[in-house]
Amino acid sequence: MKVSSILFLMFLCQTSFGQDILSPEIQIKTALLAAPPDDQAGATVWGYNDAGKMILLKQGNGNLVCLADDPKEKGIKVACYSKKLEPFMKRGRDLMAEGKNDAQKKEIREQEIKTGKLKMPEGSNMLYVYSGKDENYDKTTGELKDGHFRYVLYVPYATLESTGLSPKPAIPGMPWLMDPGTYGAHIMITPPAKK
Repeated sequence: MKVSSILFLMFLCQTSFGQDILSPEIQIKTALLAAPPDDQAGATVWGYNDAGKMILLKQGNGNLVCLADDPKEKGIKVACYSKKLEPFMKRGRDLMAEGKNDAQKKEIREQEIKTGKLKMPEGSNMLYVYSGKDENYDKTTGELKDGHFRYVLYVPYATLESTGLSPKPAIPGMPWLMDPGTYGAHIMITPPAKK
């Protein structure tokens, strides 16, 4: 009985504290890798506390909100987006924290946008994503070697006809329109990875 109790406590400790939460300074530095250099100083940054809960790490006065790498996910992925998208993005994070999956998040946000409870910003708004492999990431400096950018331009309700874009990329790096005609319509641009 003692052995099973000890094993259970060890499992509990591993699952509770197994996440490698980096210092706020390193989380901020890594999150800002996704932002254009001119926008980094003024960006707001969200990251994680020791319990793995998302918290505000840096309040900025610029046009971007950046997210630190999620310690529960494999690989390194950080993102920065127009602050006008923050209500939409925050709602997605809140729903995820409630245990909703991607399909449920999409459905709930769509209903809330239709009823006016949640608003998508007018015009187009940018999202920058920077990602890479764990083995290329230095946790002591926040540097990521051989990272890869992806660009997403939100254009709510844009269609293939209104943009002239294709529904899929015909060649690597070609812009294309994802989710056309919906609140989440966005132009995807994924430059080819370096070889």
